[in-house]
Amino acid sequence: MLSGLVIVDKPQGWTSHDVVGRMRRLAGTRKVGHAGTLDPMATGVLVLGINKATRLLTYIVGTSKTYTATIRLGESTVTDDAEGEVIATHSAATVTEEAVRAGVAALTGEIQQVPSSVSAIKVNGERAYARVRSGEDVKLAARPVTIHRFAVHSIRPVKDGEALDVDVTVECSSGTYIRALARDLGEALGTGGHLTALRRTQVGPYTLEQARTLEQLAEELEVLEMSQAARALMPNRELSDEETNEISFGRRIAAGVDAGTPQAATAEKPAAAFAPDGSLVALLADAGSFAKPVLVFAPSNEQQAT
Repeated sequence: MLSGLVIVDKPQGWTSHDVVGRMRRLAGTRKVGHAGTLDPMATGVLVLGINKATRLLTYIVGTSKTYTATIRLGESTVTDDAEGEVIATHSAATVTEEAVRAGVAALTGEIQQVPSSVSAIKVNGERAYARVRSGEDVKLAARPVTIHRFAVHSIRPVKDGEALDVDVTVECSSGTYIRALARDLGEALGTGGHLTALRRTQVGPYTLEQARTLEQLAEELEVLEMSQAARALMPNRELSDEETNEISFGRRIAAGVDAGTPQAATAEKPAAAFAPDGSLVALLADAGSFAKPVLVFAPSNEQQAT
C-alpha cells in the first residue's frame, strides 16, 4: 500500500479540498489528508499525507510556515485579500519607507492577532466566512501568534502613486493569517491594506524545492516515503533489534538520552523511532525512565498506543 507525504505546489484558484480530491484520484485511495489549508488565492507548499502517512499530519499542522507575499497599502477589502470587494481607499502617496518598516517591526515577534472575519474559524459551530456571507457582522477574538521574521524586500508605487505594493517574506507560527498582517499594517499606517499575492514556500522542514505541481504529479507521483518524512520532521531515535521488537508490540523501552530535559520527547512532540534497517517503527514519548509508543507503525501491529 502506497504511503507517504506528497509536497504539492498548489495552483491559484484551487481550494485545499480540491487538491485532496485530485490526489485521491492520482494515488488511487480515499485516505488522503492535508496538513493545513491554503486559501484559493494562495499558491505554494501544501503537504498531503497518503494512507498511513495521514497519521503524521497532526504533527505537521503545528509547525512554522514561511510565505512570500505582496501587501497593497491604500485599499481595504472585505476579505483582507484581493478576492474581496474594496470597501475603503486612502491615499498612500505620503507613506515613507521608514514608516512601512516601522509598521512591520511593530508586527514582528509575539503579537495578538485578530483573524480575518472570513476565515475558516468556527463560531458556534459555523465557519466565520459563512456567517459573513449571510450578512452577519462577525468579530473574532484576538489570539497569540509569533512572527519570527517579517522582511520587506521592495516598495513600489501603483495606481498613479495613490497605493503602494510592498513585497515581503513572513516566517510565522502556525495559526497566523498573513492577510490579517496586511490589514493591520494598513490600519497602523492609516491607509488600509490587503493582500494581493501569497505563496507558501515552506511548511516545517518541507520546502518549495520539494514541491511538484499537479501536472507533474499526474505524470509521476513523487511520494516522500514514511521514514524520510519522519526523519525530517522529528527528533530521531535509532533502535536495536530487541527494542524494535518490544516497541512493535506496544511495549515500553528505556527512555531516550534527552529524557528529563526540555528536549525530551512528548506525546505532542514525539521522537521518530527507526529499526536497524531504517524503517519507521513508532513515535515515542519519554515518561520517566521509560519511552512509550504514541503510535506504532510496525506492519503487523499498527495501532494507536494507549
